[in-house]
Amino acid sequence: VADGQLTRTVTRKDFRDALLYVNAIGYLAEQANHHPDIAITSWNKVTLHLVTHSAGGLTAKDFALARQISELG
Repeated sequence: VADGQLTRTVTRKDFRDALLYVNAIGYLAEQANHHPDIAITSWNKVTLHLVTHSAGGLTAKDFALARQISELG
């Protein structure tokens, strides 16, 4: 947790793998109707921020989606 958000930076194998990872997260986010801030911060690094803006902080939705994202590897 940083600045009231769940934050994670992941290093992937290469740019293609980073894009596939982002697309997989997008699929999970659409299913959950809960959307993280996602940035490809380098050719193989993806940074994610999860927070429920409408609630003004972290909720169970953030932790549930974070758990699913963690299972992607």
